[in-house]
Amino acid sequence: MSWLPTLITDTPEEGYAVAIKLSRMAVKMTQPDDAIRAKLRPIYGEDATNLIQSSQVVATNFNTVAMANNFWRD
Repeated sequence: MSWLPTLITDTPEEGYAVAIKLSRMAVKMTQPDDAIRAKLRPIYGEDATNLIQSSQVVATNFNTVAMANNFWRD
């Protein structure tokens, strides 16, 4: 089974969880070495600029999921 079988979700909250999953998988695929990711995490985890940039990535991914689910339309 695929780690991302669909972008379709029942609620915006589930869609946000998918957006986070997309963001996390992008990091994992970009840097597949667990040890290196663990080493780098404290560095970016304490940098406000990096955390804001991470939030922007999640927001972009949530926009993608929201559009797939027509969350903006009711």
